[in-house]
Amino acid sequence: MSSSTREEVLRHLNTVGQLQPALHKQTHAPAPTEIDHTLFRAYTRTPHDVGGEPDVPIVYHEKEEEVWELNTFATCECLAWRGVWTAEERRRKQNVDVGQTVYLGMPYYGRWLMTAARILVDKQYCTLTELHNKMVELRERAKSGQGLGEYLPAKTKQL
Repeated sequence: MSSSTREEVLRHLNTVGQLQPALHKQTHAPAPTEIDHTLFRAYTRTPHDVGGEPDVPIVYHEKEEEVWELNTFATCECLAWRGVWTAEERRRKQNVDVGQTVYLGMPYYGRWLMTAARILVDKQYCTLTELHNKMVELRERAKSGQGLGEYLPAKTKQL
């Protein structure tokens, strides 16, 4: 965009603004011959690519991470160390491939968890059914109070 003219940039921002899912504007799927350069750039814009776009100042404040956030980070780092994914795979799946609604609607580490689940299933480390059953089991353990504040040994799958 460094060689773009002011008019091109404004046209791009206006076109992207029309495609925002939060606006719930009815659009049709254009034929390939109807997609010009401006529309193509707007459709292919990733939600985290906000460089050069107008925005309000962000107020920085210190936030201490919650336990689930720290656990998520540690789990995801272990997945990387074990070769399940690369950092670039994780970033792409949690920032680029999710779409604007999920990107803006989920907490930062929530996207990490969603991405970990997607990659584990996509790469067949577990099935979607196994993942769902484990989530149900953990939800039931939390409801019963079992394991709150105590170490829970991992239950490994026997091959």
